[in-house]
Amino acid sequence: MNDLPPILFQDQHVVAFDKPSGLLSVPGIGPEKADCMASRAARDVEGARIVHRLDRDTSGVILMARDADTHRELSRQFHDREVRKMYQAILEGHVSDEEGLVDAALRKDFDRPPRHLVDHEQGREARTNWKVLERMDAPPRTRIMFNPETGRSHQLRIHACTLGHPILGDDLYAPPEIVKLSERLLLHAESLAFTHPASGDTIEIRAEVPF
Repeated sequence: MNDLPPILFQDQHVVAFDKPSGLLSVPGIGPEKADCMASRAARDVEGARIVHRLDRDTSGVILMARDADTHRELSRQFHDREVRKMYQAILEGHVSDEEGLVDAALRKDFDRPPRHLVDHEQGREARTNWKVLERMDAPPRTRIMFNPETGRSHQLRIHACTLGHPILGDDLYAPPEIVKLSERLLLHAESLAFTHPASGDTIEIRAEVPF
């Protein structure tokens, strides 16, 4: 049906959606990957154009501009790391500490696309703050809040592995026994805060965590 995902916020300058897991942010290669968040938004919301991306399997808040000036300013805010993004994820096992920072540079894994990998010499800076929200038993799992300082492809998925605890359902980076523990990737963009380009107000948009 290519339905439009739920709108979380909308005015004449911006629109934000609750993107479902499994939906591409932008078109992929080939006609079978033409359906995406960007095309659905452009079809149903006048002027809507993509500003940033979420992985196909990540759900949650995705923000779009509705005019060229707004697009330019929001793109600048993302580039200059002025947008505050918070994610929740469920990781396999119990993370040992309560909070911390993963500082592990990333680059494309040219031998295994579309994967990326940690490369402290040739990779681009990638930093993620994290905090434990909940520890679960039987089986052991940890609910984590991620606050990324940078926005690299697959950053949170790889940094979870760097902690030694992959995200459940991660079919790119987790072992098969962890992938099968969830029908979807348990990673959700819970909130996004930015400065409204027209009003100058700080706007925070939230999407309820579905797991």
